[in-house]
Amino acid sequence: MPVVGIIGGSGLDDADILKDAQSMDVDTPYGKPSSALTAGSIEDVDVILLSRHGTRHQYSPTQVNNRANIHALKAAGVTHILATTACGSLRRKIDRGHFVVIDQFIDFTRFRKNTFYDSFEDGAGHTPMAEPFDADLRNSLYTTSVALGYPTHDGGTVVTIEGPRFSTRAESHMFRAWGADIINMSTAPEAMLANEVEVPYAAVAMSTDYDCWKEDEAPVSWEEILTVFNKNADRVKALLVRVIPKVGSYQ
Repeated sequence: MPVVGIIGGSGLDDADILKDAQSMDVDTPYGKPSSALTAGSIEDVDVILLSRHGTRHQYSPTQVNNRANIHALKAAGVTHILATTACGSLRRKIDRGHFVVIDQFIDFTRFRKNTFYDSFEDGAGHTPMAEPFDADLRNSLYTTSVALGYPTHDGGTVVTIEGPRFSTRAESHMFRAWGADIINMSTAPEAMLANEVEVPYAAVAMSTDYDCWKEDEAPVSWEEILTVFNKNADRVKALLVRVIPKVGSYQ
């Protein structure tokens, strides 16, 4: 039976959505994951939740131990991963509060461990990455979100920047020219590592702002992000609760 892992972004890691939740403190060859794993169930589907930035949001994007997070979920028996993230919009059509079921990423990070293949001593490892997000998981996220009445975009390219600073206006325009639709600080290398260990992975992003390319309004601020985020966080949780039973029926 499938075991669904949830990697929760800030404020999207509420263990209250799980029945009979129990915390599991784990370690990995890559160090401690960002948080203890919380195991429970949703509609009789086993679920394991991990807080990407720690339960106190204590880890900056660069500090997140992505390798430990993915390794811990895989070792705990997770068969599918659903990730949540806030993002900035690089397109007018993706308004604040809209959801994007990501289908491509651009990795613009600089300082993160982005592979489990530290050495080729035991053989080369070159993981295909043409389609980094699982089609079945993406379809479940999209159709369920639409059924719930949420404004949702089927596909979109996210550019992941190092952070924690926001983009300059020049960078924001460059990312748009590259074909990116949204911007965040978390999808890479998380998606890459999930693919390396062959765990199907999908992510839903919530747009909170327009970064700084849109010159007819003020550049993004953290306070603005929090306002939009807090209005829509419950929608993300409701989406997960509805999607997970569908994943549980996968063969």
